[in-house]
Amino acid sequence: MSTNKLLESYLLCDNLETYDPYDIWKSSIGMKIKKLYYKNKYLGLLPAGVLTIYDFYINNQLRIGYRKQEYPVVRAQAVLALLNLYKKERDEKYLKYAKLHIDWLLKNSSKGYSGYCWGTGFKIVISDTLIYDENTPFSTNTPYILEALFNYYKTTHDNEILNVLKSVYQFYEKDLVVLEEDDNLLITSYGPFKDRVVTNSVSYTMFAYSIFYQIIDEKEYIEKKIKKMYNFIVSVQKENGSWFYAPYDNNSFIDCFHSVFVLKNIIKTQKVVQLEANDTIEKGYRYIQENFYNNQYGLYKRFSVSNKPSIVKFDLYDNAEMLLLAKLKEDFETVERLEKSILQFIKRDQIYSIIDFFGFKKNRNTLRWAAMPYILARSL
Repeated sequence: MSTNKLLESYLLCDNLETYDPYDIWKSSIGMKIKKLYYKNKYLGLLPAGVLTIYDFYINNQLRIGYRKQEYPVVRAQAVLALLNLYKKERDEKYLKYAKLHIDWLLKNSSKGYSGYCWGTGFKIVISDTLIYDENTPFSTNTPYILEALFNYYKTTHDNEILNVLKSVYQFYEKDLVVLEEDDNLLITSYGPFKDRVVTNSVSYTMFAYSIFYQIIDEKEYIEKKIKKMYNFIVSVQKENGSWFYAPYDNNSFIDCFHSVFVLKNIIKTQKVVQLEANDTIEKGYRYIQENFYNNQYGLYKRFSVSNKPSIVKFDLYDNAEMLLLAKLKEDFETVERLEKSILQFIKRDQIYSIIDFFGFKKNRNTLRWAAMPYILARSL
């Protein structure tokens, strides 16, 4: 199957319901065991391991007890991919389906906030004391929809979409929380309350404001916020170029795709607001290349610093996001090499998200994690 045909088979659909690698942890028993693990990892490790084995080696194909679900981020990435294809080929069918996915997003936003916003659409246990419900919007999810809407607006000049974009700005201004701010730094929340400091979350909010900079008549105010968030991101970058997921948490980790998120958001923001970020980007990119890349397989591993055991050898999410980053960086050598290596995740036009330590492919066609990020990267 040609590349375009493969992409179209996932994008030109009315329904993007999908199973998900998180299905087991969305179940009632999965959430209880996660909460137990975060309260006492010694008590929770064995039952968490049992659930993982069950999910990977007993129920991975059957998906008994799981249900397919729609995810806002999947619809948003589909829009972004379709707009990339439209830009190349000017085929109206891509715009038609982009609008279909946008209509779904507008009907399925989080409710009860100051403007349009989106979350994961399922309950997430973060710790034994922090649980986000299904309706909670996130600083890490909303920018995908925001970018999709903005790119669609730039393509079509649809003023209704412009009004939605301005509504999203109200969510950021009124519902996201300032966790810390001084004359130099700004740290914003992950969700719409005082929750936790997460590096990639602040980078996503910074990127969102770079979109608002282009449509809202408060440019000086917005630019100042962007630069203060960028200063925070720089302040928590290690000398070797890495970022911990949660920089003030002693039990945090450094993984590939969250590191890529930070770099990707800096690169895209710098195209709008001058950040003088080249050194930051180069340090971060070099760290990824030197600490995640496996030369034998031509793929990027998940962790350089891990805080929990895993049976995953390679995850498509890391490699799809790295492919997109390499394209943004115009690192064509990495792009060419990685496009070939990622084919290890594909079998008979089915996209798998995981290669385990035994070499088995798992999680077939799970769009959120991570078939759609791969499709988006290939569309660029």
